[in-house]
Amino acid sequence: MTALDLAFLVVAGFATGVVGYVSGLASIISYPALLAVGLSPLAANVTNTVSLVAVGVGATAKASRKLLERGRTLAIWAACAAAGGVVGALLLLISPEESFETVVPYLVGMASIALLAQPLVRRHIGDAEVPHIIPVAVFVISIYGGYFGAGAGVIFLALLLIFTAESMWNVAILKSFLLGTSNLVAAVIFGVTGPVHWTAALALGAGALVGGWCGPPIVAVIPPTVLRVGVGIGGLGLAGWLALS
Repeated sequence: MTALDLAFLVVAGFATGVVGYVSGLASIISYPALLAVGLSPLAANVTNTVSLVAVGVGATAKASRKLLERGRTLAIWAACAAAGGVVGALLLLISPEESFETVVPYLVGMASIALLAQPLVRRHIGDAEVPHIIPVAVFVISIYGGYFGAGAGVIFLALLLIFTAESMWNVAILKSFLLGTSNLVAAVIFGVTGPVHWTAALALGAGALVGGWCGPPIVAVIPPTVLRVGVGIGGLGLAGWLALS
């Protein structure tokens, strides 16, 4: 891998960090970037998962105190995310990629539609929250996150916006933390057993760390409706790209 390739990955990593925090669409930049520098699809997938841990670290560093205030609830959700990440990583290593990736565009597309329809859904729910659904849903989404992950952030956003009364800012932080947790445990497994390209992972991760750190101030100034609609439309675009690729 040339110095130009590494520089390209650092820049792509920064964009990945910003976009990943703001929208949950990190892999739409990072995964094609890894393919562009010559990695195979499987190597790009596992290397991408390792690199995206940096987005969660950078994004949640500024909000660690606010996250910890959630106490037992956050611990339960994190445990579910970690368990799902383990299952997803093992599925990737033992099963044909096609067996799961067939449904990925539909998952991302449905989550994007749910985001766009969130105000209508919340009107039906009212001010009620449905916390008992979240641990199971976090586990299931994290399986997908550990397996492939493109659009997992969008699915987390849709889940938390629809089934809780949290603000967009809080949901963005929670999404980054839960996705980072599932990525971390999957990355440990891939680091031991998967074809991780460590040089590429470090270059992409370095940029993603800085990009994730820059994400919260950006979200703070974007109107929530604009952000929600933008992510929903972007998610539909990602679903189309995944279906055709």
